[in-house]
Amino acid sequence: MTDVNEQNDEAEKKEDPVQLYILEAIADGSVVSPNDIAIKISKDRAKDSDPEDVWRKYMLAVKQQAKYLAREGRISILRRGKVIDPNKMKGLVKFSLPVESADD
Repeated sequence: MTDVNEQNDEAEKKEDPVQLYILEAIADGSVVSPNDIAIKISKDRAKDSDPEDVWRKYMLAVKQQAKYLAREGRISILRRGKVIDPNKMKGLVKFSLPVESADD
C-alpha cells in the first residue's frame, strides 16, 4: 500500500512543464503575457516543419496552468495592472510574482 501512496506523492511533487515556464518567466520580477510564454515553449519544442504560429496551440495550457498557480498563491494574474480573480480571467492579462491586491 505504501508504494502506491509514495508514487502519488512523487507525481504531485513534479511540476508541470508549462508551470515551470511560467515561473521561470516571472522569476526575476518581470510581468509577462501568456503569449510570451507560449512563444518560448514553442521555440523550445518546435520542429523545422512547424508553422510560425505553432505557439498558439500552447495558449490554453499556459492559461490553465496560470489559473492553477494563481489559486495556489504562487503567481498573480493582472489585468490593466491590477490583480484579478483567476476564475474571472479573460481578455488581455499578464502574469507576475504574487502581488497583494487592493481588495485584501
